[in-house]
Amino acid sequence: MRLTRFTDLALRVLMRLAVEEGDLPTTREVAAAMDVPYTHAAKVVAKLQHMGLVEARRGRGGGLALTAAGRVASVGGLVRELEGPGEVVDCDGATPCPLRSACRLRGALRQAQEAFFAALDPLSLDDLTKSPTGPLLVSLSPTPRTD
Repeated sequence: MRLTRFTDLALRVLMRLAVEEGDLPTTREVAAAMDVPYTHAAKVVAKLQHMGLVEARRGRGGGLALTAAGRVASVGGLVRELEGPGEVVDCDGATPCPLRSACRLRGALRQAQEAFFAALDPLSLDDLTKSPTGPLLVSLSPTPRTD
């Protein structure tokens, strides 16, 4: 299974916010630290905010912060929600598969997809940001603002 770029970036943003120790980073600063376009990061932050995982404060002293729900969220649950209810393969697409009425592959792939999510279920952001990842994420922090 392959995650969308959106889900990958969302997980990286959450991990970055999980190790934040100083001033709250802005979306622009997180995008720069993750080396992604600001517009992509802004869409991800908006979705994470809508999910109740990130709080975004505007103005002086503002920035992004992980919410309490974000700190304890299951990585498997996050990936399920970010990826959506789609199937691993599209059997009913523009050219429907001729085997779809009696195919055993679709069920096996659905089981494998659920096993993938289940392997991520017990993990939290704290698990993902333990050493050596956490210190590396901290080192990616932009230089402090002087506003």
